[in-house]
Amino acid sequence: MKKKLILLGGGGHCVSCIDVIESESKYKIHGILDTAQNVGKTVLGYPILGTDNDILKYVRKDYFFLITIGHIKSNKARRKLFIEITKCGGKFATVVSSRAYIANSASIGQGTIVMHDALINANARIKENCIINSKALIEHDSFVDSDCHISTGAIVNGGACIGHSSFIGSGAVVVNSVSVPASHFVKANSIFVRK
Repeated sequence: MKKKLILLGGGGHCVSCIDVIESESKYKIHGILDTAQNVGKTVLGYPILGTDNDILKYVRKDYFFLITIGHIKSNKARRKLFIEITKCGGKFATVVSSRAYIANSASIGQGTIVMHDALINANARIKENCIINSKALIEHDSFVDSDCHISTGAIVNGGACIGHSSFIGSGAVVVNSVSVPASHFVKANSIFVRK
């Protein structure tokens, strides 16, 4: 039986997340919480049921949650919601596309989504509330701390460490064995080489 799921955030990232969730067939999306002006609208056929003020109601009904707000300029909204749901005793979905590859020795934290065609290789560790976007490559023995976004087509090479709340832009390359500081922004199509 599929687990009941509430999504938080009804924008563009939500659309991409829905496609991944449907491909996995592990969760049944009940609806979305978003801003008050969007209540009653739908996203890909799923209703916007309420706002963040309704989180506790769905925690009490034993739903799982996935934060479907993107992380481009800032991850503050994602982090705030993660803390709020945790304080309420809520449960987070961990979503992995049916088209992603996850090595048996890799680990994925709660509330993280791994999107289409991403590859996470041996001994890689991804913490909670991360976005591993389409076609991203997380190589062997690398570490991605909580609240990070590894964008489309980005490469995190072997043994690299990504500090919490960091953003790795589309097509960027983090070279092997380097550490990206916390809350760092790595530009699209750039190469991060600092140690």
